[in-house]
Amino acid sequence: MASEHVNGFIIDLDGTVYTGQQDIPGAINGLRKLQQYNIPFLFLSNRGNYSRAMCKDKLAVMGIEVDAEQIVLSSTVTARYLRDHYPQDAIWTLGDAGLAEELRSHQLVIADKPEQAKWLVITLHESLTYEDLNMAFRAVRAGAQIIATNEDRMFPTEAGDCIDVAGMIGAIVYSTGIEVTKVMGKPSTIMADTALSILDLPAAQCMVVGDSIASDVMLGMLHGMSTALVLTGSTTLEDVQQSEIKPDIVVDSLAELIDQHLS
Repeated sequence: MASEHVNGFIIDLDGTVYTGQQDIPGAINGLRKLQQYNIPFLFLSNRGNYSRAMCKDKLAVMGIEVDAEQIVLSSTVTARYLRDHYPQDAIWTLGDAGLAEELRSHQLVIADKPEQAKWLVITLHESLTYEDLNMAFRAVRAGAQIIATNEDRMFPTEAGDCIDVAGMIGAIVYSTGIEVTKVMGKPSTIMADTALSILDLPAAQCMVVGDSIASDVMLGMLHGMSTALVLTGSTTLEDVQQSEIKPDIVVDSLAELIDQHLS
């Protein structure tokens, strides 16, 4: 692989580094090699139900230590956006506890009642109850605008593909008749700009690595970065062949990509 122009990597997590709680074979060792050779990288994930602290701890258990600044989640970008533009607005969340944790870490306020919220932030909710949905419904009915951390339809786990944020969005949008105001996750400009600003590299010197054509490959294509699709997640080689969107390279795994880059 010709990769002389690649000086930094923007790496997905789910389906690229790990699947559920299990690290993908070779991924952690590959990341350690990037650290050993001082090659800049960060993680850019559409996960919105995790905080950076939770993600950092998960990676540490798997054997890779990174700074929190090297982790950019859709919850992180959502928090930064609300902090920069609507710092006084109260927020209601539809999602697991990591979302609220990330919002609070950016000094944002979670509303005491859904009717008090100016914004409803929707992300993945793996312990979803009717009460959770109904509270989110009430927030929107009372006037809250909707932000979605991403709109992915599925994500890979050890047990197979699972419904993602699109399912939570659909329930609220369909029941209230109110559309989402802003989607934060990949392949959005705000995700790309945040990643590039942290890496402090021009787009032409960065490679996006991930298992999704719609989010990872599209992010690179839309923002002038090269792309590598790994086959350890939700996308198969047949999917790539049938897609009109083509990555620059397809590899079996992150480990293979890093070995090729270093060879």
